[in-house]
Amino acid sequence: MSKIKVTQVKSGIDRPENQKRTLIALGLNKINRTVEIEATPSILGMVRTVNHLVKVEEAK
Repeated sequence: MSKIKVTQVKSGIDRPENQKRTLIALGLNKINRTVEIEATPSILGMVRTVNHLVKVEEAK
């Protein structure tokens, strides 16, 4: 599978609980933190849930 880079660009404060938990599950909890993860269907669904809080790039 391919890998993606997910960077948190907005805060999770004042967001619904499911979005806060999704950020934590992705390994994000501070602004500008970046993680590189496999692009599985479940991960892509999690990213879609918080797409307004993160920036997604294809990893090399």
